[in-house]
Amino acid sequence: MFVTAAYAQSSTTEGAEAHDAAAAGEVHTETGVAHEADHGAGVFPPFDTTHFASQLLWLAITFGLFYLLMSKVIIPRIGGILETRHDRIAQDLDEASRLKGEADAAIAAYEQELAGARAKGHSIADTAREAAKAKAKADRDGVEAGLAKKIAAAETRIADIKSKALADVGAIAEETATAVVKQLIGGTVTKAEIAAAFKASAGN
Repeated sequence: MFVTAAYAQSSTTEGAEAHDAAAAGEVHTETGVAHEADHGAGVFPPFDTTHFASQLLWLAITFGLFYLLMSKVIIPRIGGILETRHDRIAQDLDEASRLKGEADAAIAAYEQELAGARAKGHSIADTAREAAKAKAKADRDGVEAGLAKKIAAAETRIADIKSKALADVGAIAEETATAVVKQLIGGTVTKAEIAAAFKASAGN
C-alpha cells in the first residue's frame, strides 16, 4: 500500500514531467536539441526527496492502521485463545487431580478390603483348624473308647475261656491220673482222692 501510493504519486509526477518534456521536446525539436539528454536527468521516485513527506504520511497511516488491527483484533483474539487454552489446561489439571484422588481412595479401599479379607481368611483357617483338631480328638477318643470296650470284652472272654480251659484241664488231669493209677497199681482211685492230691500238689 505504501509503495503503491508513492508509486501513484511518482507516476502522476512523471506524467506531468512527461507532458512538460513532450512540450519541451517539441521546442527542442524545433530548436534541434536532443530529447534524451534532458530525460536522463530524472531520479527514481522512491528516492526523490520531494516525495518524502507523502511517504512519511502514508507510513504513519499504515502503521496506525496496523497498530489498530493488532490492538483491536489480533491481540485480543490471541489473548482469548491463550486464556481459553489456559482455562482448559487448568480444568484438565483439576480433572487429573480429582481422578488421582479417586484412584488413591480406590487403592486405599482395595488395600483395606484386602487386609480385611486376609484377616477373615486367617480367622476362618484358624477356626477350621481348631474344628478339625476337635473333631479328630473326638474321633480318636471314640475309637479309643471302642477299642477299650473291645479289649475289655476280649479280656473277659479270654478269662472265661481260661477258667473253662483250666476246669477242663483239671477234669482231664483227674481222668488221666485215674487211668495212670489204674494201669500202675491195678486199683481204683476215687475222684475225691485225686482232687485232694491235686490240691495238695498245688499247695506245695
